[in-house]
Amino acid sequence: MSFHTIAILSPGEMGHAIGSSLINQGFNVTTFLKDRSPRTQQLSNLAGINDIKDFNIMVTEADLILSILAPSNALDVAGRVASALEETGHQTIFVDCNAVSPETATKLDSMICDTGSKFIDASIVGSPPGKGTPPRIYVSGRQSDLMKSLDGPNMTVISLGNSVGQASGLKMCYAALTKGTSALHIALLAAAETMGLSEELKKELVFSQSEIYRNMERQLPSIPMNAGRWVGEMEEISRTFERVGIPGNFHLGAAGIFDLLDRCHFAKETPENFDRNRTLMETVSVLADSLMPRPESI
Repeated sequence: MSFHTIAILSPGEMGHAIGSSLINQGFNVTTFLKDRSPRTQQLSNLAGINDIKDFNIMVTEADLILSILAPSNALDVAGRVASALEETGHQTIFVDCNAVSPETATKLDSMICDTGSKFIDASIVGSPPGKGTPPRIYVSGRQSDLMKSLDGPNMTVISLGNSVGQASGLKMCYAALTKGTSALHIALLAAAETMGLSEELKKELVFSQSEIYRNMERQLPSIPMNAGRWVGEMEEISRTFERVGIPGNFHLGAAGIFDLLDRCHFAKETPENFDRNRTLMETVSVLADSLMPRPESI
């Protein structure tokens, strides 16, 4: 099956980059920008993605719809697409690329397939196309091989078989490591700062965990601007782990850390205005100050 028009909901940081890559591969890429943020609208326009003013028209013109957004919005967007499919009688292929649990992916599958359309479970691992190593898009479900036509120089499509939930499950395990580790690092650094032990801990980490500390310095200052989107992702990971008998409390705690970060003023930054000169300890100090009055002694 060949695709001509691919709709992306929503063309944010990841979505607009994937849209741009698909345009370069010869696809017509569309979206629906009403009520989207000014930044998302600007990114979409810069990528050359066509803004269709009517949601139902966007759905009926699309051969394939890619849902790329915060996991907390995945069900609502799929529900809106399902309603449009029922109203118009159109059938298409809906691909959920969000960081959701296999259980959520199964719900999405039912919502879309009940309209007579097809569903593909997908997950994106890596940075947006054009920023280093191309991302990998893992796909699963009975129609997952159809996604192979999107494979190109800026993103790699990898099929995990016919079962919905496999692609989502892989993302859950991967993000449990990457983003879960970031939450752990921020938590322990903030705790040390609150107890007046930052310098001592830093010296020990530089001495015995130098590579880990260098990664902290490089990665953690930019976490606040993404933290709000990661709260739901940690909750989805917790559900995934609980479903297979593994305690999910660790990643519920990580969700709490990201929620705290989302409340600090650094969370208002974007990749365009992020302060690249802000140090790790400056970031941690602001977070620690927001937690509680610091004890005079330990």
